[in-house]
Amino acid sequence: MNNLFEQLGPLSHLVGVWEGRKGDDIAPSDKKQNLNQPVNSKFRERMQFAETGRVDNHEQILYGLRYSTTAWRLEQEAPFHEELGYWLWDKEKQQVLRCFMVPRGVTVIAGGTVAPEAKSFHLSAELGSPTYGICSNEYLHAEFKTVRYDLDITIHDEGSFTYEENTQIMIKGKNDLFQHTDSNTLKKVPS
Repeated sequence: MNNLFEQLGPLSHLVGVWEGRKGDDIAPSDKKQNLNQPVNSKFRERMQFAETGRVDNHEQILYGLRYSTTAWRLEQEAPFHEELGYWLWDKEKQQVLRCFMVPRGVTVIAGGTVAPEAKSFHLSAELGSPTYGICSNEYLHAEFKTVRYDLDITIHDEGSFTYEENTQIMIKGKNDLFQHTDSNTLKKVPS
């Protein structure tokens, strides 16, 4: 077993730089009168994962990856989405955590139980959870409240991985939750 796998478990597969060119971002319309109308924006993105080393929380030992994501709509030069955060591995509890902030004023700590050798896993967070939860700024909490976040990752043997995200949003004045989904397949960029 190599040292990287020993420290990062299932996250060891993500170390490096990745690019995806055929993503789907299904989000609410930008037009106020059509908020429940989903709009699919095709996008490309770049993700970077770098080792952070060991983190000791008293008896808890974590190893992690610092990561960043930038996404561009296919027809635009300026990014429409960015994230900064950490992916963490707790070997003893077999927990993967994804901690990130979106510069719209939303933070998420999602987590789930994952076997060390897993090449696919599920993470989630819920509004109000004291452990794996969601926090938003006042405006978003009142107008576009994120109530749940789910993420599925599948790592492929040929140097790629696929993700599917579902961010459930309660839009003010609407009865049903909006299912804001993002998905893409990213390939590792040779170093």
